Amino acid sequence: MGISVKSFREDFTRFEVELRAKWYNRNLFGTHFGGSLYSMSDPFFVFIITMNFGSGYIVWDKSATIDFLKPAKGTILGIFEISKDRLDQIRAEVDDLGKNTYHFEADLVDEAGQAVARVRKEVYVRSKAVGGGAK
Repeated sequence: MGISVKSFREDFTRFEVELRAKWYNRNLFGTHFGGSLYSMSDPFFVFIITMNFGSGYIVWDKSATIDFLKPAKGTILGIFEISKDRLDQIRAEVDDLGKNTYHFEADLVDEAGQAVARVRKEVYVRSKAVGGGAK
């Protein structure tokens, strides 16, 4: 799809992802296909939590939205990040409550640094220690 991870932190708290314009990810108007813009952002917030929490937790996307702000041309960059402090807070809440839902947001920007789309993700996190698994 023209999507690649440009860089990431070794602690898996931050990913820079880019989408390069290719003939196969352009729409009728010569701009990026909206599905490609969403695809470049889809896994990262869940991945960050999963990699930092380990197998004792169930993590999945509950919902997602994308707002297309302007036509996306050229190379598009997305930065997906959850700080260690925020991860610690999420883990403490889930350990206390058993499960919770969290919201994250990221802008996708063009080569000029202008936002072309805004992605919002709702992520469900559950401790496997509570209730024996996903329900």
